[in-house]
Amino acid sequence: MLSVRKAVFPVAGFGRRFLPATKASPKEMLPIVDKPLIQYAVEEAIAAGITELIFVTGRNKRVIEDHFDKSYEIEDVLKAQGKQSLLDLVQNIKPGNVECIYVRQSEPLGLGHALLCAEKLIGDEPFAVVLADDLLDSDPPVLSQMVRAFSHYDCSLLAVKELEPGESLSYGIVDGHYWDERIVSVDSIVEKPSPETALSNLGVAGRYVLMPGIFAYLRAQPPGPKGKLQLSDAIQTMLRDEQVLAYHFDGTHYNCGTKLGYLKATVDFALRHREVKDAFDPWLRNRVGGMGPVA
Repeated sequence: MLSVRKAVFPVAGFGRRFLPATKASPKEMLPIVDKPLIQYAVEEAIAAGITELIFVTGRNKRVIEDHFDKSYEIEDVLKAQGKQSLLDLVQNIKPGNVECIYVRQSEPLGLGHALLCAEKLIGDEPFAVVLADDLLDSDPPVLSQMVRAFSHYDCSLLAVKELEPGESLSYGIVDGHYWDERIVSVDSIVEKPSPETALSNLGVAGRYVLMPGIFAYLRAQPPGPKGKLQLSDAIQTMLRDEQVLAYHFDGTHYNCGTKLGYLKATVDFALRHREVKDAFDPWLRNRVGGMGPVA
């Protein structure tokens, strides 16, 4: 039985939608209450049994490496101040048995190109892909759901969700037929089609479990618009030779690559955060109530 031990985190993008906040700090380090997006993504991978975290980075991304590294200065201060709970929090960001590996993408040329940068580190085994700005909230975590499904089907899996009309312009769109409540046999995948041409309302939501054969298709795939090498295009070609399934996951998706999605996630997570929920909930209700109906 094949197991999934490695996950790729493509984090080389510029985060243009969040400028100037992302001018010197990556969008993956934007916090949802008190935890950066990249940590949510890493925790999801670790919960799924991943032990090798491969970050495909770019310029100005050193802060991600620092986040998962030991911080002697902060730890010394917390020890001196007797703040044990905060010290434990800082020291346990990543379990000791989990390895972080960093590889540089010299230019952000698409998700497919980012994966090719990690090919030598993946080798000949299945792997996960986790997009940190797609924050997925579920119990059990979505990647755990997918790894469990992968252990049964032994083929590539794409996490999908149902989209609202007009959202196809922001997603890879999957068309296929349901095998059961959660599993869709993929017939085609198209990157960001117009709503008029989208063949379904199922969009890929930033999680993949892929067979290593995808690399051959990525290497043979010509770049698309703006010189970007799209993973969706390579998957479409792979469909001629290999089974690909879509997993209709159980959970909530926040598109934190947009300001609106990021704000929604911040509010929802704050409403159940143990430190602030009791004060934030009544404040928010009073704030919204005092403003009258929300358009």
